[in-house]
This record gives sequence, structure tokens and C-alpha cells, in this order.
Amino acid sequence: MAGLAVRETFRALKHHNFRLFYFGHGMSLIGTWMQRTATVWLVYRLTQSPEVLGNVDFSGQIAGVVLIPIAGVLLDRWNRYRVIIWTQVLSMVQALLLAGLVFSGIVAVWHIVVLNAFLGIINSFDMPARQAFISQIVEDKDDLANAIALNSAMFNGARIIGPSVAGLAIAVFGEGLCYLFNGLSYIAIIGALLAMKITVAQTAAGTSSNIAGGLKEGFAYTYNSLPIRMVLLLLALMSLVGFPVLPLMPLFAGEVLGGGPDTLGWLMAAFGAGAFVGTIFLASRPSIVGIEKVIAVTSIIFSVGLMAFALSVRLELSLVIAFIMGFGIIAQMASTNTIIQTLVDEDKRGRVMSLYVLSFGGIAPIGSLMAGHVAGIIGTSYTFLLGGILALAGAVAFGRKLHDWRSAAHKVYLAKGLI
Repeated sequence: MAGLAVRETFRALKHHNFRLFYFGHGMSLIGTWMQRTATVWLVYRLTQSPEVLGNVDFSGQIAGVVLIPIAGVLLDRWNRYRVIIWTQVLSMVQALLLAGLVFSGIVAVWHIVVLNAFLGIINSFDMPARQAFISQIVEDKDDLANAIALNSAMFNGARIIGPSVAGLAIAVFGEGLCYLFNGLSYIAIIGALLAMKITVAQTAAGTSSNIAGGLKEGFAYTYNSLPIRMVLLLLALMSLVGFPVLPLMPLFAGEVLGGGPDTLGWLMAAFGAGAFVGTIFLASRPSIVGIEKVIAVTSIIFSVGLMAFALSVRLELSLVIAFIMGFGIIAQMASTNTIIQTLVDEDKRGRVMSLYVLSFGGIAPIGSLMAGHVAGIIGTSYTFLLGGILALAGAVAFGRKLHDWRSAAHKVYLAKGLI
């Protein structure tokens, strides 16, 4: 029975292309999380400023607010496979440039801002492309939900390993090693992509021949789909008021807990461990039916966890709460991803997945910018507490509308033969 459960949990790995993507991207993501941890600590070390931390995170992601919806239109027309190869190459160049600046000892905050903005532009195409690409490398659509959950599990497994290794590497060798490792780690995913044989054709886009028309089609389709609209709005709220916990984590580690880069690494690793457990839990689910309850419950778990985290002053307790928060927010995100990927029409997948990415990748930097300035006024702990209260209000509102959500989703499930 145990062996059967394990095979069921990891069933999407039987697909050759997805298996290559899974392990190649997993290695690359470890480097990505090492770089993210190194960046927030480097900026904190250089400035000791919550406002600058928020501004740097904002500069790295704000390009998505403008570019991600446009990228979604183009990704429904361009070859997503080739787009992903190019985004990985450019991301490698960005990481190696940062490594060179840090090792040379001339790195300044403006270097980080410019290169983060460059990476933000790359990610505007890379993130929705990778999300939409999964449907092409999982031939059996019954395994699509499992592949999405495993992809999230891999992402958060890297979130465990990357920050914990980065915290130790920074303490011993400095931030430059993290950037160098990230740059070299892209070799794994580029090699995996080149080894793939794509057999599932990309569905042609809708009727509009221009970008403005394509954007209008995508937004109208998303707005008119109540199930997709509801989960995206909740995700956007969580991103705005909850996600700033990550870029502001160095302040919490240094000012509230009185720690250093190793403390930051442990906090990020605990958050990632919870996220990993949450996605494995989702991967073990046999069906998408009932996943709306998971979104409601995990949103509440994260919100309450964020409020408790704000009040914690001990590392041991903070690690436990960070684990709970990681479980809640990533399970909520992965469930949202699964629902959207399951319900969306194929010819609009790129555009709708771009709106999914925008709901956290585009909204989160605005939240980070706001939270950084609020933290400079009322402190990091009270900023987290306020975010938790607002997130909880959104989660409760979503829960009260579950009946309407189910009624609308049930029709799509029937039409797609899911129930």
C-alpha cells in the first residue's frame, strides 16, 4: 500500500519530458534561492534600511506589472519551448554579472537594482511560459494536477535547500559564491530542455491579431469565469499583504531575533520546509474535486500564522510558525495554479497563466514597497501583524462564497469530463 501511495504521489514523473524538466529545473532553483537569499542579505548589510530592501525587491519585480500580461499574449503565439531556453540563458548571464561585481568588491546598491530589474524583465516571460509549458510535457492530462503539485514541491524543496546553504555560504565565503553557484546551476535546466523531444503541439491562440485585442480577450475570459476570477483575486490579496514577509525577513532576523545570515537562512529554510510539505500533500490528492476547500483553509492558516509570527521574539517559535506559514501560502498558491490550469481553455492558457503570475509576481513587489515603508514607520513586527489581519479578512470572504464557486466550477468540470 505504501509503495502504491508513493507511485500515485509521483505519477507525473513517468512522463519523460516532465522528468527532465523536474530535475533540471530543481537544480537551477536551488541556485535561484541562494541568489535571492544572498541579495536580501547583501542589501541589508550595505544599507541596514527596510525602505531600501523594499525598493530593491520592487525594482526586481515591478516590470511584471506591465510586461506579464503582454507576455501572456505573445506566449499564446510564440514557441514557449524556445522562449524558456532563452530566458534561462539570460538569467545565467545576470547571475554571473552579479558574481563578478561582488567578487571584485565594487558592488553597489544601484548595481543590484539595475540587474534585478533586468531579471524582472526576463521573468516576465519566463514564469508564465514555464507555467503554460507544463501542459505540453505531460501527455496524459489526468496527471496534469499531479505535475503542477510536484512542480510546486520541487520549487519549495529548493526553497529549503537554497536559503539554508546560502546562509552558511554567506557567513563563511560571502555573497559572491551564491551568485556564482546560481549562474552555473542554469547549465542543468538548459541541458534538460535541449534533451527534450516535444510531441504535444502548442494550441493556436484566439482570433485577435494584435496585442491589444489579445489582452482584451484574456481579461474578458478571466473576468467572466467566476472560479478563476475568485481564486486570482484572493491570491492577489495574499501577495499584496502577505508575501512581503519574505523580503523583510532579514529585518526580522536581525532586529527582532538579533541574529545574522545564519538565522535568516534557518527562517527561510523553515518556510520552505512547510511549503514543501504543503505541495506534497497536494500531490497525494487523487482529484481536483474539493480543492476549493484547501484554498480557503490554507489561506486562513497562513493569515493566522503571519499574525503569530509578528508576535514571536524567540527563534525556536519563529521557526515553527515559519513552517506553518510556508505550508499555508504555498498550498494556497499551488491549489490556485491547479484549478486554473485545469479550468482554462487551451488557446488562452498563456494569457490566463500570465494573470496568475501577475497575481503574485506583479502584485508582490507593490506589497514589498509598501511594507518596507510601513516597517520603517511602525516596525517590522507590526507590519506583519497588519498584513495577517488583512489576509484573514480576504480568506474569510472567499470562504463565504464557496457555494457560488462550486456552482460555477461544476459546469466546467462536467464539460471537461473531470466528474
